[in-house]
Amino acid sequence: MKLKLTIIVLFIALQLSAQDFAPQVQRFITTNEGDYAITNVTVIDGTGNAIKQNQTIVISNGKILRTGATGETVIPLGIKTIDGSGKTVIPGLVMLHEHMFYTKPFENWFSVGQMTFTFPRLYLAGGVTSMRTAGSIQPQTDLNVMKWINEGKMTGPKMHVTSPFIEREGPKVPELGFISNTDEVSKIVNYWADKGATSFKVYNNITKEDLKIAVTEAHKRGLKVTGHLCSLTYEEASNIGIDNLEHGFMASSDFATDKEDELCDPFSARSSLMAEPENGEKINALIDLLIKNKTVITTTPNVFEPYTDREIVPGGGLDALAPQIQERLKASYKRAQGRDASSLSLFNKNLKWVKRFHDKGGFLVAGTDPTGAGRTVAGYANQRTVEILVEAGFTLEETIKICTLNGAQFLDVANEAGTIEAGKSADLLLINGDLTTDIKNIRKLETVFKDGVGFDSKALFESVKGQVGFN
Repeated sequence: MKLKLTIIVLFIALQLSAQDFAPQVQRFITTNEGDYAITNVTVIDGTGNAIKQNQTIVISNGKILRTGATGETVIPLGIKTIDGSGKTVIPGLVMLHEHMFYTKPFENWFSVGQMTFTFPRLYLAGGVTSMRTAGSIQPQTDLNVMKWINEGKMTGPKMHVTSPFIEREGPKVPELGFISNTDEVSKIVNYWADKGATSFKVYNNITKEDLKIAVTEAHKRGLKVTGHLCSLTYEEASNIGIDNLEHGFMASSDFATDKEDELCDPFSARSSLMAEPENGEKINALIDLLIKNKTVITTTPNVFEPYTDREIVPGGGLDALAPQIQERLKASYKRAQGRDASSLSLFNKNLKWVKRFHDKGGFLVAGTDPTGAGRTVAGYANQRTVEILVEAGFTLEETIKICTLNGAQFLDVANEAGTIEAGKSADLLLINGDLTTDIKNIRKLETVFKDGVGFDSKALFESVKGQVGFN
């Protein structure tokens, strides 16, 4: 009887173990020991504090047990050690303007397609251990993917899913749903909150009343609202109580002198951004207002990156795309060379405004937005975002904090993610290089640890080459 009971217990234990990760996930795992240590490594801990050399991080059961100087930090006997000499560890990236879809234009139509299988892998490959989808076109798909990742059946980061876009009809994008009256807003918020969405995104053509209802209903449930705006100004949205504004200042219509109430004129909005002086009174007043109202800004520089003398796919992800998409991007890239001076000027000015917002005390988070012209590819774009912020003058410590702790704080998960501290989840990136000498060494990401489980970054990238645009 005792032997039979032992066999049953072992069988159940084996069953539970087998359910931890499906075979299609297991093939990317390099470290799955309960206890191990990373030694002799440079640590940028995500708090904004000074970089520390020659450190040891001890992990136990998916959590950071302790950190400290190598030689002074106790490592339990017999556990696996990973030599981090010449390498850097930062927290897993926490990115807040991600999508599970990718641009798929057809003739003169703008369209997007769901990337159910490629994008979760690419996000994790690029170092994203937590992400928010800032708008969904297939929210039920996103919720399923989130669930299956959590169950170990799919490979990807921890996901925070946003509802479908809350939008009135404007430009014809087939995948968007449109509301016809304000009464629909509360129904959308509460229906998708019940389904598991944790945030909501308003879009280009909403009214003030639409936003008021979205904010009121979301806040009742402790949830947040973000927006890519046009019909409403940043000032109007911030005063109504929106939590978050997307795309730095690139979506602001505040500077248009001919702005009509609750109407979107994207051409006028862009022209007014071009005309606003870098140190103009209006932009400085707007920055002060946003900080006063505690409105969070998400910077998404990758999606606006100019063409001339830059990579076709910023971050180096051209080979991830389906061949016909590669050809389309190569052609548009060639046509744009030397013809995007105005885009470069606005790109740089926006980064200066974003940095001013941050330096004056504004709360800044980061994301990528894999839409636009199709040059923004999950994973590659996340690494490129880190590079751009450093290139824009943020210190390395500030940049890592923006892309880790700040995101975790906004998502209300900073007690478990965002920094390298004892007691937190072991969400870590092991990079084979020194970020202080060259920020592009972030592309030498070796292992992505999520809850202490190590995934092979290169293998994840390789597994979906040539498939983005299909899956």
